[in-house]
Amino acid sequence: MFPPADFLDFDQTDHASLFSSDAPVWSAISEINAYLTARLDAVEGDLIQGNVDPRAVIGERVYLAPGATVEANAIIKGPAWIGKGTTVRSGAYVRENVIVGEGCTLGNSSEFKNCLLFNGCEVPHFNYVGDSILGYKAHLGAGVICSNVRLDRENVRVKSATGYLDTGLRKFGAIIGDRTEVGCNSVLSPGTILGRDCILYPLTSWQGILGDRQIVKTQSASKVVARH
Repeated sequence: MFPPADFLDFDQTDHASLFSSDAPVWSAISEINAYLTARLDAVEGDLIQGNVDPRAVIGERVYLAPGATVEANAIIKGPAWIGKGTTVRSGAYVRENVIVGEGCTLGNSSEFKNCLLFNGCEVPHFNYVGDSILGYKAHLGAGVICSNVRLDRENVRVKSATGYLDTGLRKFGAIIGDRTEVGCNSVLSPGTILGRDCILYPLTSWQGILGDRQIVKTQSASKVVARH
């Protein structure tokens, strides 16, 4: 149930070994730290092979691939893995256990923690991505939040056809399938699972599972009155 290949194109990541075909897609979230530690230990030569502005702050356990760029005033604490051609823009805050693919954008005032981004992801403005997996070319509009903790601090549950499944994770944000677009200022509740090629309108508050190629049309009514 919820196999990774139903949501993610493993030709679009160098980190497919994080996933098991016989485990739910979210199981990889708890494996990021151990995987990243081993991957960093195996790097030969300099970890920093990309371009870093002298005003950026980079931790000791950070791999920056050739062609990647870290702009002024960005912070990467590490451990982290930043792929080729990815840009970490000014003001981005990359915390522990973050894996980013090739050609991604990590934007201003965006925070990342214990997450995996496949190639081509765009997370460009005022976003929070924690304990989440974003598929190939997933895009978050400005202000999108992947909420990762329930208000009661219990384990995150996922609603399936047979009822609710306890994921065993106290922190689990979202699985966002390949090429899915999430509109500005939307909030994804803990345990959100979005299929491939979906669109969520701006200001959507989403909880639960969305199948492939679905559009969530969130529309709030506005009333216009004359000013006296």
